[in-house]
Amino acid sequence: MNLEQWLKQATDKLDKSGIGSARLDALILLEDETGKDRAWLLAHPEFSLGTEQTGRLGKKLARRAGHEPLAYIRGHTEFYGRRFKVDKHVLEPRPESETMIDLLLKLPLPAAPVIADIGTGSGALGITARLEIPSAEVDLYDIDAAALAVARHNCELHELYLKTYKRDLLSRPAREYQVILANLPYVPDSWHINEAAAMEPKVAIAGGKDGLELYRRMFKQLARLENQPHFILSEALPPQHEGLVHLATAAGYKLAGAQDFIQIFTR
Repeated sequence: MNLEQWLKQATDKLDKSGIGSARLDALILLEDETGKDRAWLLAHPEFSLGTEQTGRLGKKLARRAGHEPLAYIRGHTEFYGRRFKVDKHVLEPRPESETMIDLLLKLPLPAAPVIADIGTGSGALGITARLEIPSAEVDLYDIDAAALAVARHNCELHELYLKTYKRDLLSRPAREYQVILANLPYVPDSWHINEAAAMEPKVAIAGGKDGLELYRRMFKQLARLENQPHFILSEALPPQHEGLVHLATAAGYKLAGAQDFIQIFTR
């Protein structure tokens, strides 16, 4: 079977399964399997795939047709221009979360800021913060040991040694922090999520009745700290932002800025 034939069959199968990005996903699977970029693949439709290649591609295609996230099938994803390992134990980092790094880099930070990534999952936010601010000290927190294992793998992938802590949010902070990065689960329990998101860990998605339960707990923890972080960067749905402002205000913080899904709170 040549590339053109496989691409057509794969696209048709994904289309019939309700995958909106059918052709793109098929091309990405081909790129991974052949080691060739998209331009080369499209310029060489006559290139023949080997039997073993078509077998491997067929298995991956069946998984995608079952709405398994493409990142899980590939075993990695891109975030802020870098590759990160992902698997079924962590949420795939979303492009909208990159805004948190953009805003972090604009803050008036100390020369060597101490940062905590709360609910780190794959570690993408905390690791990216450390890579973008080499002088920073960054700790990674998550309640799930399997997620922390993925985060540690990604630290090794990027040649970093960051400390990881299995904690319920900031219930026991390891030290004082100037900055908190918090992309906590914020999807309300009543919301309908797509089939791919339904395959991601519920603990990384569900945020309680109004979607703000984990933020509610985190801000209560922050309010009890003797030395509160100066900046809190959070991610939530825009309609939830007013609710987050109330939670932050009760903990002694005020809104300092917002962009898309991200809010910045300061003392």
